[in-house]
Amino acid sequence: MKLSAVRPPRLRTTETEAGDERSATWMELFYDLVFVVAVAALAKRLLADPGWGGVLAFTGLFVPIWWSWASYTFYADRYDTDDAIQRVLVIVQIAAIALMAASISGDTADSSVGFALSYVLARLVLLVMYVRAQRHVVETRELVSGYLKGFSAGGLVWLVSVFVPEPARFWMWGVALLIEFATPYAVRKLQARSPLSVSHLPERFGLFTILVLGESIAAVVAGLAHEGWVGQSVAAALLGVFLASGLWWLYFDNAEGSVVRRDPKTAKAWRPTVWIFTHLPLSGALVASGIGLEFMVALHAGTVERFVVAGGTAGALAFMGVLHIATEPSPERRDSTKAMVRFGAALVALLLGAVIGENAVALVVALLVLIVGQILLDLLILDHALPTEMPSDPVEAADSDEQAEPVDTSEG
Repeated sequence: MKLSAVRPPRLRTTETEAGDERSATWMELFYDLVFVVAVAALAKRLLADPGWGGVLAFTGLFVPIWWSWASYTFYADRYDTDDAIQRVLVIVQIAAIALMAASISGDTADSSVGFALSYVLARLVLLVMYVRAQRHVVETRELVSGYLKGFSAGGLVWLVSVFVPEPARFWMWGVALLIEFATPYAVRKLQARSPLSVSHLPERFGLFTILVLGESIAAVVAGLAHEGWVGQSVAAALLGVFLASGLWWLYFDNAEGSVVRRDPKTAKAWRPTVWIFTHLPLSGALVASGIGLEFMVALHAGTVERFVVAGGTAGALAFMGVLHIATEPSPERRDSTKAMVRFGAALVALLLGAVIGENAVALVVALLVLIVGQILLDLLILDHALPTEMPSDPVEAADSDEQAEPVDTSEG
């Protein structure tokens, strides 16, 4: 289809596009590339400082990076239009994210100022997108007005933070992010009136999950390239690839996505919100696990390094368990049981990191056996549950006779 210079945004909901399956656009896939760079910069920073201070800094920087990606994804899911204006706006936002990535590796006050200003630019572009939507999509003007107020307030706090010295500047970032995260929740009733066209939302989150899993492969390659073909390093590298592949297997074999595809009039509004936002800590945990694998390839298996790989793997398993809890119950699925199994495995992963000594290969072997065990449980037992007449969620059963009310199925 020929590119139009101007094609106003339109509302793309489950009602306006009934029966249509949406996939990620070429623009969205190009947009994701800058986050590959940003995640790599974050990983490099954590690799240089894996202690508690480094983990805290990694978390504080990862949240606005992820939120930048998620915010655009939510906008595109509801209003995306492929015209010249939108392309230019997205490209400017890509440039802003690139500047954020460039500032991540610095430890000076100037670096944090650059990060904040780059983030403000990215948010300003998002605000311009929403102004276009407010102008052209009459049905959601009240909703977009709420977004503009909340996101503008958060952006203003980010802007003011550049004039405040560290560490108070970082506290202001936290306040700004709380405002931005609270904005969708504050307008949740308005969101319910215009539910997202969510056929491609699970795909988008799946693509970001692949993006962060790719950091594990990159970390293994970087570690082996640095260490050379030392026997134990080669073994740890191969096992690390298998471990990352196992985490991919567990996520995508259970990426049901029905929680965001359901009827917007169904009760249980918390499920889509939990499902969506659990991907934030899940993604961070997967990155940490990958960095831990690079330590293992380098045969650096001190207490801190073991915590990074075991803690990252444990976090990934635990947050996959939360995704199971958020998934709509079904007689054909055993998500509640899978959740408990994932939580138990997460505890075991932490225990392995604590009890296995400074033997990098042994730790990766143990974690890999744990992941393979999860896969086998799914394949041989949990995915072959017999249908039952009993509801799989007792709370769901208690609510089944209640009058269903329109609820939000989007981001807040």
